[in-house]
Amino acid sequence: MENTELYNEWLIGLAIVGLIVVIAAVLLILVLLAAKRILRLAGVALTVVKEIRENTNSIWELEKTNNVAVSIQSEATAIKEHATLVAKALEEVN
Repeated sequence: MENTELYNEWLIGLAIVGLIVVIAAVLLILVLLAAKRILRLAGVALTVVKEIRENTNSIWELEKTNNVAVSIQSEATAIKEHATLVAKALEEVN
């Protein structure tokens, strides 16, 4: 093999390696850009999740309100029953 052939093959190999390095660099840049985009979208998503949480807090408070309403209804029923007993007792006395 002559020096010229060896030099040509070396240049071809160098070109192939250079192309591989360029392709790898482009892929790494694309990965970096995708990661930055994901980070930006995650920040937006976090903001939206916080807003959703704040907007749905009233729904969770409704459960407490319903429990209090049931408790008030039970107490009102008990008061009505006792008032009825008192009214009957007063009628019997008169």
